[in-house]
Amino acid sequence: MKVNECMCQDVCFVKPDCKVYDAARIMNENHIGCIPVCDDNKSVVGLLTDRDIVLRTVACDKNAKTTPVSEIMTTNVCTCGCEEDINQAQNLMAKNQIRRVPVVDSQNKMVGILTLGDLAHNGKQLGEHNFSATVENICDCKGTIKNYC
Repeated sequence: MKVNECMCQDVCFVKPDCKVYDAARIMNENHIGCIPVCDDNKSVVGLLTDRDIVLRTVACDKNAKTTPVSEIMTTNVCTCGCEEDINQAQNLMAKNQIRRVPVVDSQNKMVGILTLGDLAHNGKQLGEHNFSATVENICDCKGTIKNYC
């Protein structure tokens, strides 16, 4: 199975100068936990997650209405090609412990996003064991638990 057979093609994105507040509203309206950040050529330059908003805006006492997404987005984003085999994408997600991967075409333009939900939806075709192994690797936490309260 190819990535383009499994991915979501209807993807919202924002530009780097978009304010965090506006990006959060788009995420809320579309019931999504992350949004790709693309330049004018629709190339992925970052990824903004709800976690980024909490940890890099709220927890740092930044003003969401004036802070551009470019200040808090995750950079060096892993992407996969739309013609890649889905197993390669699963390996990328597992290796990097990421739940969502922007999908790009041969010109590096975003054409979709591949999420854990997409993999779950196609679990029977992908092999449920492969999907389970991917989830296990993504969620593997070797850190220690600390109680700050």
